Amino acid sequence: MAKGKKTKQAKGKTITLKMAQNCVELILDGKRRLDLSFKEVTSVPKCIQKLANVDQLDLSRNLIRKIPNFIEDFTKLTVLDLHSNYLEQLPVTIGRLQTLVVLNLCNNRLISLPDELGLLKNLHTLNLGLNLLEALPTSIAALKELRHIGLSDNRFTQVPFCLSRLNKLEKVNLDRNPIITEDTLNHKPIVVTESLYMVKESLLCEDCLSKCQTERKKINDMVKSKEPKLLTLPSLVMQDNKEM
Repeated sequence: MAKGKKTKQAKGKTITLKMAQNCVELILDGKRRLDLSFKEVTSVPKCIQKLANVDQLDLSRNLIRKIPNFIEDFTKLTVLDLHSNYLEQLPVTIGRLQTLVVLNLCNNRLISLPDELGLLKNLHTLNLGLNLLEALPTSIAALKELRHIGLSDNRFTQVPFCLSRLNKLEKVNLDRNPIITEDTLNHKPIVVTESLYMVKESLLCEDCLSKCQTERKKINDMVKSKEPKLLTLPSLVMQDNKEM
């Protein structure tokens, strides 16, 4: 049993190269996925550098506090899952994962994001829910392929302006953020606790579009009567839905 200063390290398990190799699995189209979720590790095992040619990397549901710079070696990654850890920041080298399509950072302790995140030109899905974010870097506007972004359960007081520059964006989840409307700046802030989802009109069927338009009219009537409850983005339709 570890003693003294090493006692704290004993809480995390050690992953050997052989153990990591046994966690590599084949998925669709012959791609390879390294699944190290639920391993109770406190840091990313250095040995996985030798497995940097995998297509997907799952390090979710661990005790990881920091992502090492060698993450840049995983140049083939299309999916990186880091949700449910203790991350407080990301390395700037994450911007070198040019093939990344899905990045899941949900349920961590992130208070800010590096500008280099905007270099992920092929990113389609970015999940940042359940963190401590108050703003997004303006570089997010460079993610021209982004379709879905999850921002629920953070500290946003307004919808990030950079999202309006993303022409391919289909869904934005802003549930449970302390968003304040312009009409309530001089009053007690309204916390948005209801389910808030935004979807482009072109993605809705005729019945759903009609329903959303009816609901939007109700909201507009509320705004006119000085009783606003939700904040909408131009060219986006609000729709209650499940969380991303």
